[in-house]
Amino acid sequence: MVVTAATVALLKVFLDCNSGGCFDDYLRDQVELVEYVRDRADADVHVLVTQAQTGSRGREYTLAFIGQGPFSGTARTLTVTSESTDSDDSIRRSLASALTVGLLSYVAPDQLPANLRVTAEIAGGSVTAGSSASDPWKRWIFSLNGNAQLRAEESQRDRHWRVSVGADRITPEWKLTVGANVFQSRQEFDLDEDQPLAVERNNRSVHWLGVRALGEHWSAGLRGGVRSSTFDNIQLDIRVAPAVEWNFFPYSVYTRRQLRVLYSLGGSKTRYFEETLFEKLRETRARQELSGTYEQREPWGTLEGRVGLSNYFPGFTNHRVSVDTEVDIRVARGLSLSLEASASRIRDRLSLPRRDATAEEVLLRLRQLSSGFETRVEFGIEYQFGSRFASIVNPRFGQ
Repeated sequence: MVVTAATVALLKVFLDCNSGGCFDDYLRDQVELVEYVRDRADADVHVLVTQAQTGSRGREYTLAFIGQGPFSGTARTLTVTSESTDSDDSIRRSLASALTVGLLSYVAPDQLPANLRVTAEIAGGSVTAGSSASDPWKRWIFSLNGNAQLRAEESQRDRHWRVSVGADRITPEWKLTVGANVFQSRQEFDLDEDQPLAVERNNRSVHWLGVRALGEHWSAGLRGGVRSSTFDNIQLDIRVAPAVEWNFFPYSVYTRRQLRVLYSLGGSKTRYFEETLFEKLRETRARQELSGTYEQREPWGTLEGRVGLSNYFPGFTNHRVSVDTEVDIRVARGLSLSLEASASRIRDRLSLPRRDATAEEVLLRLRQLSSGFETRVEFGIEYQFGSRFASIVNPRFGQ
């Protein structure tokens, strides 16, 4: 699609892609019928771009056009869906077309300006994309992934490799996913010519999830997995847990806001490499989890938070409480604040070995260490000032 409006009074647009990127430099360069501004307070239209992963490992981009000033109350939403095999160029062209279509209702709200020229082309077939008639795989997506890393110095050598496989089937009614992962690492150190040090770390896992939609607010599912980890002192762990989730907002508005409460109750059967702090080599436990997650993305910024509580039966001695939050707020013109913080009270590390960790295990992180808590805080502030316009893209000497 090609749209030009050489002499039309240019609409001022704030392109908001902070949620993960939307090829904003390309969009500013290609969609030239508006003037892009640096701050949303100067804009006639705020274009808020959010994205989420689809069942085919692609991305769904949602463009929310929010009118301001003379266009207050005028809003619309468009979506662009990409496949995992789509090139970046294909995705950004689709986003440019969606941006152009969405802005036309603001450029020409009542009548077409005399100097506005539009050229459009649509290519398609007789069968709707993604319909069952054109999909012999019935919406199943399979993935295979492998990587290896070799690194050597005079006195140190590292070898790491990982293989993973996965299968997903995502429909409006069902979410089915299963995957397996194998990781192995070996490090060698020539600390002593007679006794070089060699350490290994292995991790193997299989996981699955099945979820059934029960309307616009309810979901029910079953999740579980099998894993083995030298780092966690787990020779074999099998977990199964039914779960139910309630979203206070309709799932259909997930790109802007969600408030989900999830409860699961299941059990695990575990066998350990070494005797644990609780003098166990194997055990079977029941476990419950209750969590609440809130996500909101608005013109003023983003807000994400999660609170989780879990414990092993019997009793509540072996439990964990965690809080995670991420806030990004536009306080005033050009001024924005960000905060990321997390904290956990940990009383549920049942697999910790009874013996003390050696110096090598501590320094090389070969096993999990005892800790009653974890915390992390990150704070940021940004202030921009100067010209309010941001339409020019200059690629010289890189970005």
